[in-house]
Amino acid sequence: MASSADEFSAFVVARQARLQRMAWLLTADWQSAEDLVQDALAKTWRHWRRVSAAEDIDAYVRRTIVNTFVSGRRRLWRHEHPTADLPAGRIAEPSAAVLTQIVVTEALVNLSKRQRTVIVLRYFEDLSIPDVARTLGWPIGTVKSTTSKALDRLREDARLSDLVEEVH
Repeated sequence: MASSADEFSAFVVARQARLQRMAWLLTADWQSAEDLVQDALAKTWRHWRRVSAAEDIDAYVRRTIVNTFVSGRRRLWRHEHPTADLPAGRIAEPSAAVLTQIVVTEALVNLSKRQRTVIVLRYFEDLSIPDVARTLGWPIGTVKSTTSKALDRLREDARLSDLVEEVH
């Protein structure tokens, strides 16, 4: 029989990439996403005995990631200093796929945290409306209205409209 540590390690290895992608969609920043997943997994480990007995471990971890993201209480990194000037040298032009990723990411970042969370869970994690409601602890009507408002905001984003026109 595997130990709790072995079970947890196996869970992390199996889910790390998916959790990282979800966190990146929420934060739009790889470092923040890594911190978010690390914080959520640390919280999960503290309660692993109870969590591992649950029916849906993934739902627990998704909820922990979302709650940590929405609360905004993660450690803030204060040692970086943004600059308007790029270093001298040759900078490659981004590919069409990278440009698409940038446009979608910026559109998601322009949503409120609640709207972004619902869109990520609903469309990127492919959860049903009842599953999103369960994950967030919201009534189904709140999930539906938040999704509707978020989709309206995304439809208003001219950059996304241009992207859709290019695809068609």
